[in-house]
Amino acid sequence: MSGTMPETQAPWPGRDGLRITGVRAVVTAPEGVPLVVVRVDTSEPGLYGIGCATFTQRFMAVAVTVDEHVGPMLIGRHPADIEDITRMVHFSSYWRNGPVLNNALSGIDQALWDIAGKRAGMPVYELLGGRVRAAADTYLHAGGATAEETIETAREILALGYRHVRLQVGAPGLGHYGAPGSAGGYPGQPYPDGWDVQRYLRDTPALFERARSELGEEPGLMHDVHSRLSPKQAVALARRLEPYRLFFLEDPIAPEFYDRLPEVREAAPMPIAAGEQLGSVADAARLVREGGVDLLRLHVSAVGGLTPARKLVALCELSGVGTAWHSPADVSPVGAAANVALDVTTPAFQIQEGHVYGDAVHEVFPGTLQPRDGYLYPNDAPGWGIELDEALAVRYPPETHLHERWAVRVRRPDGGLEAP
Repeated sequence: MSGTMPETQAPWPGRDGLRITGVRAVVTAPEGVPLVVVRVDTSEPGLYGIGCATFTQRFMAVAVTVDEHVGPMLIGRHPADIEDITRMVHFSSYWRNGPVLNNALSGIDQALWDIAGKRAGMPVYELLGGRVRAAADTYLHAGGATAEETIETAREILALGYRHVRLQVGAPGLGHYGAPGSAGGYPGQPYPDGWDVQRYLRDTPALFERARSELGEEPGLMHDVHSRLSPKQAVALARRLEPYRLFFLEDPIAPEFYDRLPEVREAAPMPIAAGEQLGSVADAARLVREGGVDLLRLHVSAVGGLTPARKLVALCELSGVGTAWHSPADVSPVGAAANVALDVTTPAFQIQEGHVYGDAVHEVFPGTLQPRDGYLYPNDAPGWGIELDEALAVRYPPETHLHERWAVRVRRPDGGLEAP
């Protein structure tokens, strides 16, 4: 981080001598997925906080934003002024929002909450008002090249104590989102590794018919369309899936068409979950207010962190909308802990996406949450209860263009580019 900006001091006297002395981004990839974490240091020896800023596809842009643009604004500020600091960062670039700025903001915001918890000697969830439940019910992903592989993986997940599972099945060639492909492609077509929407609309109901037959009536089953259908196609798929009682259908249409999401939701016989690609808290609020979702599903760092997310939680509570935060491998353990702090402190919570981090992640991030019998429990240590071993983190350097190498190959059988 270069330079300081003392003119950003708050226009009121500090309560004590505590000040922010340093802000920096740390990028590491212990599982191969680039994770961005922001560390905020203070003038009190040993008192620092960490926050999730993971926009894995553009991690360098977030790190530079933190180190060169946003971080210098915080030097000399009191770390308790979270609301004022986050508003300052939000307004500072003139053009607001977007996943780069919001992830930088989130890393700072969550780090300040971590500091607040450590100063109070309390976990963050207690600062939010305390628990309304012991833990967050969690689901994992089951995906395979064939329905047989998907259902077998789902059976293994359920045997571990989970009560919910997301099902995705692949297709010839490249496969589908969340599931690998199989050999052979689409014979006789110009682009044999493509995304064939008609095949998808046939295969997905067949997968769930078989899943209900083999897994029984008890498990909660989900499916992620990943924004690839038109509104009419989304309604057709939802109606074909009605007999299988999905817990939710996720992201049926692209964010560009969210003005049509209320009509999809009205016609769909199961709950609709959406929002993970949003990069604006105002857009997320519109989804709730205008009747587009049954479950608000955000990448919390992409809307700016815990501070804006808890305001959206209050809106969900008042609107009868549930929460189901985005939290696969490209959310850092700190971000996962922030999700769970929100989950256990609101009656709006419905379900939490989970990821079982490997040993390397637990070594880099001591205190990483680990599911128990399908639940995620918050740490009771002050702050997030998670540390960052920077000496180990540097042993796992990130690699660029991992997502792009896959995304540029997602094409229709005729060769036309499709949304990843």
